[in-house]
Amino acid sequence: MKVGILIISDRGAQGEYEDRSGPVMAEMLGGQTGWQLSHRAIIPDDFEMIVQTLTEWSDAGVNLILTSGGTGFAPRDLTPEATRRVIEREAPGIAEAVRAESLKITRHAMLSRAVAGIRGQTLIINMPGNPKAVRENLDILLPILPHALELLTEAPDTESQHRSI
Repeated sequence: MKVGILIISDRGAQGEYEDRSGPVMAEMLGGQTGWQLSHRAIIPDDFEMIVQTLTEWSDAGVNLILTSGGTGFAPRDLTPEATRRVIEREAPGIAEAVRAESLKITRHAMLSRAVAGIRGQTLIINMPGNPKAVRENLDILLPILPHALELLTEAPDTESQHRSI
């Protein structure tokens, strides 16, 4: 499985802020057998740049893209809107579950506008910019991600499809 980590931060992209969420993601995903971190970038909170990067990575065969940042209420927090522009199908249960579990830790979780969805054979999940929250979110997601990606990337069994028609 190819994995991409996309950090969305104006200050991070300008080198004014050291990204700490990306290393947390890389560390936690590194323990997954057969997963390869193939794409990694820090870009500004720019709607078109987010759309372009998500589109390019998914079209290049990245199976899982985790974004960090841009999911709050600030005027430049446009990651969910850019993600919706790119995805073909939403996966609302993922974002709902993360918010529900995160609410047990902090009431601020209800301020998350994060979304998750599918483009082709790519699962895209928005995560917060805070490294502690990223770790908490991945603790929730890691048990289901292998199965989700297996379902998403499984080649259809055309013989059984023809039998059911």
